[in-house]
Amino acid sequence: MPVEPLSQKDIEDRLGELPGWSLSDNHDRISRSYRLTGHFAATAMVVHVAQIQEELGHHSDLTLGYNTVALSVNTHDAGGALTERDFQLAHRIEEIAAVHGAG
Repeated sequence: MPVEPLSQKDIEDRLGELPGWSLSDNHDRISRSYRLTGHFAATAMVVHVAQIQEELGHHSDLTLGYNTVALSVNTHDAGGALTERDFQLAHRIEEIAAVHGAG
C-alpha cells in the first residue's frame, strides 16, 4: 500500500507533539539530537533505536557520537517526503529516550 505525504499543516501539528524535533530547511526531514551520559549509553540507545526501526520496517539516518545520538528521518517510499511513518518512528524513539538517560 502506498504511503501518502503529509500536508505542511499536518507536519506542523505532529511536530508540536514532539518537543526537541525539528523540520529541515527544505521541509523534507525531521530530526533530533540527544545528549547522553557517555559513549556506552549512546551506543545502547542506537541499538535500541535500530531494534525499533527493524520492528517498524522504517529506518532513519542515525549518527553515533561519543555521547550523542542524532537522527534524521523521511520516507523514501514517498519520494523522500514526510509521512505518518516518520512521526510514528519519532514517537517510538521518544518513548525509549528517557530509559537511556537521553536529553
